[in-house]
Amino acid sequence: MSKPTVAVTIGRDHYTRMFSDGAWDRLGEVATIVHHEGPEPAGTAELIELLPGARACITSWGVAPLDAEVVAAADTLELMAHMGSSVKRFVSDAVWARGIRVTSAGVTLARDVAETTLGLMIVGRKRIWPLGRHVADGGWRDSPVWDRWDARELSRSTVGLVGASNVGRHVIDLLRPFETTILVADPFLAAEEAERLDVERVELEELAARSDIVSIHCPENDDTRHMIDAPILGAMTDGSLLINTARGGIVDEAALVAELETGRIFAFLDVTDPEPPAPDSPLRHLPNVVVTPHIAGCIENCNRMGELAVEEIRRYFAGEPPVYEIRPDMLDRIA
Repeated sequence: MSKPTVAVTIGRDHYTRMFSDGAWDRLGEVATIVHHEGPEPAGTAELIELLPGARACITSWGVAPLDAEVVAAADTLELMAHMGSSVKRFVSDAVWARGIRVTSAGVTLARDVAETTLGLMIVGRKRIWPLGRHVADGGWRDSPVWDRWDARELSRSTVGLVGASNVGRHVIDLLRPFETTILVADPFLAAEEAERLDVERVELEELAARSDIVSIHCPENDDTRHMIDAPILGAMTDGSLLINTARGGIVDEAALVAELETGRIFAFLDVTDPEPPAPDSPLRHLPNVVVTPHIAGCIENCNRMGELAVEEIRRYFAGEPPVYEIRPDMLDRIA
C-alpha cells in the first residue's frame, strides 16, 4: 500500500530549526514527503501548487492561511498539523466546511511561556530592572532614592492569573514552591476544577485589587480585547506588577501608558498592540516598563514542535485520534 503524501510548507531555511533528523526519519517512515522548495514559508500561490494530492500538510509561522482558494486546490487534504503558538490566522471557514482536521503543536510552547512568566515575576518583585538602571546611572545602596525601589519577594505574595489556559496552568504548577495565593479570573473555569488546581476563582476587578502580580494568559477575542482597561489598571495596588505574555490587544495600551506615567505600577510586556510599538511609543521609554519582542516562547524548543507534528500525523494515518486536535468551537478559548 502506498504511503500518504504530506506537504511541508514552511520553507527550507527553517528546516533545521523546526525538525530534528529523527523527526524527518519518522515522517519518512509513514509518508511520502513533498516540499515547498523556497527558502521562506509558502504563500498562497505556492500552497495552491504544492497541496493538490497531499493528504496532510505541516504549517508554521509565515505560511499563508488555508483560505477558500487554497482549500479548493487542496483536493485531497485531510489534516493540517500546525507548528506555532496559534492556528487562528492559518485556518478559515473553508477548512472546517471541508472537514479538514487541525492539530497544533503550540502546547510545547506553553511551558516555555510559563517559565518566562515566572522569571518576570521574580525579577519584577525584586525590582531587578530599575535597580540595574540605577547602578548603571552611578547609584548604589547609599543613594537617597534607595528606599523607593522597595524590593520584594515572590514567596507568599498574591498572584492573579487572567485565564486558566495551558500557559496559565503551567504557571500555577511553577508557583507551587513559592506558597503564593493564586487568584484566577476565567469564565470557563469550573468550581470543581479551581478546587483541583487549588486556586481561588474571582472576578477580574477583585483580582486586580487583591494581586501583587497580575499576569495575562487568556486569548484575544471580541470579549477580551482591551479587557485590561483604565478601571482595571486603576484598581491595581501601588507597586504591583502587570505581565502580558499573551496578546497585546487584551490591554488598552493608552490606558496602560497613562497608568504607567503615574509611576504606581510596573509592567513587563512581551506582546504589544501594535507590534512592534511605534518608535515614539512611551512604552519604549518609560522607566517602569520593559518590553521584549514577543519571544516568551523560547525558540530552543522548536524541534519539539516538529516532533509533535510528526507524531500527530503518524497517529492520524494509523487510525488513532490526534492528541492535540483543534476544533472550531475551541477558537475563542485559545490564544
